[in-house]
Amino acid sequence: MQQTLDKEQADIPDDFGNHDYSPYRFFSAEEWAHFRADTPLTLTADEVRRLRSLNDPVDLDEVRRIYLSLSRLLSAHVESSQILFEQRKRFLSLSDEAKTPFVIGIAGSVAVGKSTTARILAELLSRWPSSPKVDLVTTDGFLYPNAVLQRLGLMERKGFPESYDMGALLRFLSAIKAGKPNVPSPTYSHLSYDIQPNTFRSVDRPDILIFEGINVLQSRNLPEDGKIVPMVSDFFDFSIYIHAEEDLIHNWYVQRFMRLRDTAFRNPDSYFHRYAAISETEALEIAEHLWRDINLKNLRRNILPTRPRADLILQKGENHLVSTVALRKL
Repeated sequence: MQQTLDKEQADIPDDFGNHDYSPYRFFSAEEWAHFRADTPLTLTADEVRRLRSLNDPVDLDEVRRIYLSLSRLLSAHVESSQILFEQRKRFLSLSDEAKTPFVIGIAGSVAVGKSTTARILAELLSRWPSSPKVDLVTTDGFLYPNAVLQRLGLMERKGFPESYDMGALLRFLSAIKAGKPNVPSPTYSHLSYDIQPNTFRSVDRPDILIFEGINVLQSRNLPEDGKIVPMVSDFFDFSIYIHAEEDLIHNWYVQRFMRLRDTAFRNPDSYFHRYAAISETEALEIAEHLWRDINLKNLRRNILPTRPRADLILQKGENHLVSTVALRKL
């Protein structure tokens, strides 16, 4: 029965293959590049190299092709939001209410390039002529500490929805959208692979907040009694999903793991330092295990199903560069 169900599901057209009935408009990277119009390129090649993640080949040409148009689109959305805010303020006869941050959510699998996209966008948006204050926060800081995950038996499900302190995450976004000053954001160390205890950074009323994480578009079960149950995406003004085929993400994940083995893992303070001394064959086996038994399961069960909830989808090809852009119709 399960085999039959899987076959039936496989025959259902993907959003990217059934454009006639899709809620999205689709553009090739070349078509999308034209929408940048006269948007100035404010980044240098050296800055892009600094902003991109390990094993991510994004360069200045990719910024021109994809990110300048995206910056221009987001500028239009922010401007429209500000106009609507002023209209609503007049409608409600409010005089002292300040506009709350415009929040952009960025979702997608591990190793797909979310961090690079988030950092490049943050830099581009902060360099608009209006010089908006832009902040970037990732969901890593809202993971439960490793000690808690170990006690709950969730270390093998780190990154799954249940491994996050959802209450803290929602309180943070609620405070941001309420316009509160100096909202504390917990910090995470990729070196120690854990939350940094009692360490916070302050997010002080930015004009734009980019909120990046694998499960930020995740929905949740609704109560039968109609009580308000907020979702992370309820706080977003615009959302982006970065997509690539499963086998490509698999390759990128393994390649990144092997490169980290020769770089960051060699630091004695690294949580993964033990992987630096093993053979290449053993390292490959571990990388494949981590992908197959943790990250692939999370992608299939929790991350990919949220893709249709995004306002914009960036589809990447074999070279890790964007090949197709899907923008939700209005």
